[in-house]
Amino acid sequence: MLTVDYDRLGLRPGELLLDLGCGFGRHAFEGLRRGARVVACDMALTELVETRSLFGAMATAGEIAPDSFGECVNGDATRLPFADATFDRIIASEVMEHIPDDVGALDELTRVLRPGGTLAVTIPAWLPERICWALSDEYHAPKAVGGHVRIYTENEMRSKMRDAGLDDGRSHLTHALHSPYWWLKCAVGTTNDDFPLVKLYHRLLVWDITDRPAATRLTEWALNPVLGKSLVVYATKPVGAVPTSAAPPSAAAAVPTPSPRETVDVTA
Repeated sequence: MLTVDYDRLGLRPGELLLDLGCGFGRHAFEGLRRGARVVACDMALTELVETRSLFGAMATAGEIAPDSFGECVNGDATRLPFADATFDRIIASEVMEHIPDDVGALDELTRVLRPGGTLAVTIPAWLPERICWALSDEYHAPKAVGGHVRIYTENEMRSKMRDAGLDDGRSHLTHALHSPYWWLKCAVGTTNDDFPLVKLYHRLLVWDITDRPAATRLTEWALNPVLGKSLVVYATKPVGAVPTSAAPPSAAAAVPTPSPRETVDVTA
């Protein structure tokens, strides 16, 4: 399930893509399929291990172009272990709402993005998120350890992107069918996956993701502008932008270039 529109991101074969807060790597995998060189970065080592394993499986299956590669890096969004202007494109999907110092994270993302490069940030949309918070305090921090710490408006995210030195651009809402699912989970208990309606709705979402039937695709397309669960905002770093901060000397090395089809796991 992809949240970012890669055509709007502008990712081209051979470019270097950072997937920040990659989780189990869904956006990183699509970047590899499109011929990019991909760095998947997350604080969770267990998820990076799974991502690294699938990178290898993709290479074995011939799904990765000979001049592409996938790397996994364990790192903190507020102190990224990369040199200035390293990446052509950056994705930060469903991660900013988890970071207490989101301004520091946006400053770092801007620093490591090359001038002219594009950043796509996805966050929970305001209305669906507000309903989730109202239905259950187990959905968000502080009860949910590592959970969401804020509810964004689009204007707030755009303002913070501009303050970081980015030119904010287009946006869109997506995943409308997922909003009622999360409202239901919040209503019956966020960990109550065995509740009959939750199980039934989950089956619907899996069917939609795997089979992409016209009925659900059209329904979601119609509902996205109102009920989209995720908001995606795209921004570019101005050409000629001067870095406002620098990575620590020990962390400022450029991303190494592995041999074709090699996957490297780096711990910073």
